[in-house]
Amino acid sequence: MSRDILFKTDENVFSYRVGGILVENGKILLQRDKRGDHAVVGGHVSFMEQAKDTLVREFMEELHVKIGVDDLLAVNENFFMWGDKPCHQVHFYYAVHLEDDGFFREGMVSGYDELDNMRVDLDYVWVPLEELKNITVYPREIEKLLEKREGVMHFVSSELE
Repeated sequence: MSRDILFKTDENVFSYRVGGILVENGKILLQRDKRGDHAVVGGHVSFMEQAKDTLVREFMEELHVKIGVDDLLAVNENFFMWGDKPCHQVHFYYAVHLEDDGFFREGMVSGYDELDNMRVDLDYVWVPLEELKNITVYPREIEKLLEKREGVMHFVSSELE
């Protein structure tokens, strides 16, 4: 089993993560936690694993669906609290597409992920793009990330200030 690129010291946490932006028919696929917060589907990159391969693995593990990975959309330097420690996270966001015609396109699917050897229950939902401004989504810059542009976007997020 590979080890995630996730380092914890007595004072800090470092995380290398990747997320897949899956948009179809004016909706984006997001994961929703128990608090009702939404996030882009993805996970931690493992040592010696390419970021694109991480996305394929994460979608298969969490949703049992095959995806294709397209262009790198953005790189995010993210600073936030991981429990009681400040976390410095590097996050790559890629456009992805479904390669499975039988995947759900309406409603919700329940699933889970694991973090720190603990189960995290999640719901996977299709959210209309126009509703993004009415819900809490991570990254908070999701709407800018979805805008058409040339090249790769770089942005810094901080909840520590």
